[in-house]
Amino acid sequence: MKEFDEDYLNRIRSIIERRDDAEARRELSDLHPADIAELYQDLNLDEAEYLYKLLDEETAADVIMELDEDDRRKLLSNMPAEDIARHYIDHLDVDDAVDLIQELDEEDREEILSHIDDVEQAGDIIDLLKYDEDTAGGLMGTEMIVVNENWSMPECIKEMRMQAEEIDEVYYVYVVDNDNKLRGILPLKKLITDPSVSKIKRVMETDPVAVKADTPIDEVALDFEKYDLVAMPVVDSIGRLLGRITVDDVMDQVRESSERDYQLASGISSDVDADDSILAQTKARIPWLLIGIFSGILASIILATFEDQLAAVTALALFIPIIGGTGGNVGVQASAIVVQGLANGSLEISEFTKQIAKEIVVGLLNATVLSGFIFIYNLIMLPGDFAVTISVATSLFCVVMFATILGTLVPLTLEKIHINPALATGPFIQISNDIVGLIIYVHIAKLFLGIFSS
Repeated sequence: MKEFDEDYLNRIRSIIERRDDAEARRELSDLHPADIAELYQDLNLDEAEYLYKLLDEETAADVIMELDEDDRRKLLSNMPAEDIARHYIDHLDVDDAVDLIQELDEEDREEILSHIDDVEQAGDIIDLLKYDEDTAGGLMGTEMIVVNENWSMPECIKEMRMQAEEIDEVYYVYVVDNDNKLRGILPLKKLITDPSVSKIKRVMETDPVAVKADTPIDEVALDFEKYDLVAMPVVDSIGRLLGRITVDDVMDQVRESSERDYQLASGISSDVDADDSILAQTKARIPWLLIGIFSGILASIILATFEDQLAAVTALALFIPIIGGTGGNVGVQASAIVVQGLANGSLEISEFTKQIAKEIVVGLLNATVLSGFIFIYNLIMLPGDFAVTISVATSLFCVVMFATILGTLVPLTLEKIHINPALATGPFIQISNDIVGLIIYVHIAKLFLGIFSS
């Protein structure tokens, strides 16, 4: 990725201000589409639009797909639907065209589709728009080389040459039967080593790794990693070849999903970037912050019911942060392990009971070590206050066990009901453990203070 320093940006702005088209084109001609997209982030909308109009249509189409969603929407919002269709959509692969159109309003989608001259391309786009964008069908493209298993090698080579003219990258050659069902993959090496073989089916590799169109993207990504693939065919429920997914498409989707999960785990309710407006960032952050305020108010109410005991035994108040903080940390650790396991495929939702049992054992070990440590510490530091010592140690044991079970149970439950389990690694777990931990501490302290003071 090219780095743009302030001197370079000032020079570009000066060229734009002078409206020096020839110089601007020379500057852009040396840049990769991804670098041009990066440059646009440092310019205002008017400056970016001026440069964008100087690009040739093919480069402009590549640049528009490199932009982040917000910048892309800003540029497209000022363009007529006919221009978008004829100058950009025509130069995109079908899967990229679908990604772009999915970001637009329903009304804009229909208008753009009506202006696409290539009826076959428009039909492919409409077909792909039917799939959920988070499934293999929503991510696949239809540009691929397909040959029939009954063709001879010369026939195959001739057909491949014709099909390849419309395709930028050739990863695999897919072999189908007369019903368009996927039968195998033809290694390109065979075209060189066995050019005279009579039938393709004699040299093709059978049983290729394929994925169904309704498979979630997370599972597709795991298959790419497991089998070290650069492309994967997509089939329907009876095995007919529909399209293919490439590794770059999967990586883009995984990156976007990881960013969403990270923000969700951090208590940010919607997808925002550092360069988004102050209002957008505030709206994304404020919901969980408000929930945190309400949880703090609830905590103060709980403590108010314990006011007399706190006043009589001030040492109890010293351990409130330890109880809450430890519970939050334990809960986040447990939930993070489960969420990671669900994401990378090492944990299946069918192992619900097994994972809960395993975490209970881990929780018991952690709780024993932590409560034992604080018990010994308090015996030494508070030798004459056994009620506080036993209250803190017992409360910590119970809180750690509760946090472990909650941190495991919540993401597994969310996954089971098809809600993003990353929600369980953020403020939800922290706040739940803070409140419940405080309730546990208050009641256990009351119990032991009553026992040892009588």
